[in-house]
Order: sequence, then C-alpha cells, then structure tokens
Amino acid sequence: MNEQTNPAANIIEEPGERNTRRAFLAAAGIAGLAYTAALAYPVYRYLASPEEMAMNATAVTEVTLKDAQKLPLGSVLMYKFGRSPALLIHHEDGRWISMTAVCTHLGCTVQYEPQADRIHCACHGGVYNPYTGANVSGPPPKPLKLFKVAVNDTGVNVSLA
Repeated sequence: MNEQTNPAANIIEEPGERNTRRAFLAAAGIAGLAYTAALAYPVYRYLASPEEMAMNATAVTEVTLKDAQKLPLGSVLMYKFGRSPALLIHHEDGRWISMTAVCTHLGCTVQYEPQADRIHCACHGGVYNPYTGANVSGPPPKPLKLFKVAVNDTGVNVSLA
C-alpha cells in the first residue's frame, strides 16, 4: 500500500502525546474514585449507627468520676465512657443524669446548653432532652443512651443501665 491509499499513514503522533493522554486518564480515574468514596462515606456512617458501634467496641461497664459530686448545680462534666464521650449533668433541681455524648445521626459530639435547657448537636442541628436523652428535633433517628448514676462522698459512679 502506498501513502495515498492509506490516510492513517499520514497521521503523525508526537512522542509525548500518548503519555499525556495516559496521565490524564489515570488522574481522572483517581479523581472519580475519590469522589465516589466521598459520597459513599456519609451513607456508610448513617447505616452503621455510630452510637451502637461505639458502645459495642468497648468492654467498659462502669466509670468512677472522682470528686464529681462537687459539680455545681446547672453544670456539666464531659468525660470518657470507654472510648466514647459522655455527659454528666447536675441539673438545677439536684438530679444527676448521665448519657452518651455521641449524636445518633452521624456521630458528632453533642453539648449541653444549660441556658436553653437542651442537648444540642452543632453538626446538623439535632436537639435532645437533657433529662431523658430523647431526640426532640432535627435529624437524629434515636435517643441518646442513658447511664445509671450513683453519687457518693468520694465521687460519682456511672454504669450501664
């Protein structure tokens, strides 16, 4: 065949052009995988129920908080129950309440807001009852887990209910 009958023979490819296309396709593939992972992670976290994962991952059944009985009325103590954050609230009426501090929506740490008398998750606006742990408003699907509280002269004993 001569060059006049074969038009493909007239196409000349530059030496670095093939490598440039490969690099672009590789980068596009990596970007696509990263994008897919970024979309899949929140779905996984929602379905995995972070509160249950945190509670099942720990074998701790009881925590003693030394000198916590001195906590003033209307204040809160953040502490660790196993590997998870938890709240110990000394309410204005003298009641002691303790519960997990892990939002049941996506696992963010919640805060007690005494001026509003609520437990609030700043991630997505979830609100919980500070006495019962019940989910009051927002996206949280379940209440916070309550712990059993026993106050004595040396501290506060918190255990699984």
